[in-house]
Amino acid sequence: MPDFQINPTAAALLGLLHEGPMTGGQLMAAAERRLGPYWSMTRSQVYRELPVLAEMGYVRLGKPGPRSSQPYAITASGKRAFGRWLTETPGRDALRNPVALRVAFGQQHSEDQLKTLYTTANQYHSEALTMAKEQAKEAKKNDDPYGAAALEFAVAYHKAALSWLKTVPSE
Repeated sequence: MPDFQINPTAAALLGLLHEGPMTGGQLMAAAERRLGPYWSMTRSQVYRELPVLAEMGYVRLGKPGPRSSQPYAITASGKRAFGRWLTETPGRDALRNPVALRVAFGQQHSEDQLKTLYTTANQYHSEALTMAKEQAKEAKKNDDPYGAAALEFAVAYHKAALSWLKTVPSE
């Protein structure tokens, strides 16, 4: 079977499947736990990619489990495709911040709307920063320097967002 290029979401799924066979729900949980602080995946993305990866021969379906849950396992060609993906140039960041987008249209907001926007964003980034710090600490404790390094990116991102929020106009 010929090898095909994969997108970052498919690559993330293949990377997670290196840990062993998982159902779509288990992959979602693993993605949220391991990648969530710096990489988002939706349930629809996961369930859209899995059949495509199976069709490409990069994963194989296991025996259905409870409630028709379908485990997926990475194949040898899936491991090769993932390895190739790791060597590709990652491309540019996809920066999409919904708070920054709303701030760009701040003149159309009321003062109360801006206050609510900033309060909500501060709360989110504060909580996410705490969680990312804890996860990075745990990764270091578990002798996972690469996972810790990726999580330190999330820590820096949330710190930067909180710093930026202190500078945005409020009127």
